[in-house]
Amino acid sequence: MSTMQTFSPRQTLNGRFLWRVVVAALAAFLLAGAFLAAPAEAAENGPSWVVDTADGSHGSGRQNYDYLVERGDRIEDALVVVNDGPAPIDLRLYAADAFTTETAQLDLRTREHASTGVGAWLRMAQERISLQPGESGEIPFTVTVPDDATPGDHMGGIVTTSASTSNGTEPERRAAIRVHLRVGDAFQPKLSVEDLSVNFSGDPLGAGLAMVTYTVRNTGDTMLSAEQSVTVAGPFDSFGVTAEPIENIPRLLPGEIWRVSVPIDGVVPSGLLAATVTVVPLYTDPAGSTGPLAGSEHTGNGWAIPWLLLILGVGALVAVVFVRKLRRSAPQKAGGLA
Repeated sequence: MSTMQTFSPRQTLNGRFLWRVVVAALAAFLLAGAFLAAPAEAAENGPSWVVDTADGSHGSGRQNYDYLVERGDRIEDALVVVNDGPAPIDLRLYAADAFTTETAQLDLRTREHASTGVGAWLRMAQERISLQPGESGEIPFTVTVPDDATPGDHMGGIVTTSASTSNGTEPERRAAIRVHLRVGDAFQPKLSVEDLSVNFSGDPLGAGLAMVTYTVRNTGDTMLSAEQSVTVAGPFDSFGVTAEPIENIPRLLPGEIWRVSVPIDGVVPSGLLAATVTVVPLYTDPAGSTGPLAGSEHTGNGWAIPWLLLILGVGALVAVVFVRKLRRSAPQKAGGLA
């Protein structure tokens, strides 16, 4: 069982202004590293290429594609592919949804994984392109936002990969560029903590290790990372121990989860243990600095049997019973001698 207590916001921001700030922040933040357009990794003497945005009605000199849209909108844009290598290239193009990897990196689904978001909404005018050395090509595409699209952030990208058949021993060589859509103007950032539990193990006669596990889920409409801290204590907050500093939860897209396991040593087995997890969502402002939103506190319970106390208690009980028996039997023996 877990409970949640919401902290007061560390700062007050107008809702409509805040969502615009976050949209701009996401753009600035993601430019720094989320599958930016870059030359594909190539084998020695093999092909290489670059993908970039095309100049047009949506802007020029863009690093990635960022759109503020409403349900039912249709966007027309284009992608540029440049062959920077010494040999002709034959490429396949496809759109894919983004996801957070187990190593906390933002990546794109491969062609074998069906997309349900941006990867399904985006259609390329052509799925293949061949270029001679130094040649470039522009490929139009459209993005059709469904009428039932969920408000909030949707992340995906356009992937270019070699059309040549792989021998299965090398990873797929590809270059990609990000496509970020913000559907609607609502701003509802929220992270929840689920399946919070604490398990105790260690010396039965002394302090031991408490393993606190939980799942963080992005239940809001905005991509967020978060700070986190964990404390374990006995009844009435006795014998409290706080975990060493924990790495931040990585950027999670709406609907994504991140599983966490935190070991805490030196926990006294005091019966019922309470684990308290504090999560503070983080966003990045247009200047590139990260700041907190309202935090939340979550608690879960587990058992740590105090064997030493039980042994001492049982020993004391046996001693009391033994002494009482001696006291009851003493007068009987005295009466028999008279």
